[in-house]
Amino acid sequence: MTTEERFLQAKDCEELTGIPAATWRYWAHIGSGPVSFKLGGRRVWRLSTVLAWIEQQEAATARGEAV
Repeated sequence: MTTEERFLQAKDCEELTGIPAATWRYWAHIGSGPVSFKLGGRRVWRLSTVLAWIEQQEAATARGEAV
């Protein structure tokens, strides 16, 4: 981990992606979505993990021609 790493809570993930915070919490509960963990009693996601997950989603579902 770099010292530059940010830890996001569900509301931060919502701001980043537009996916509701409740969905992020649900995904964590069922073991879906990007990896999360408890930090000081709060569920968090590493920013780098969320960004990598977004890239994976894009690669898996992209349609159309590359420009």
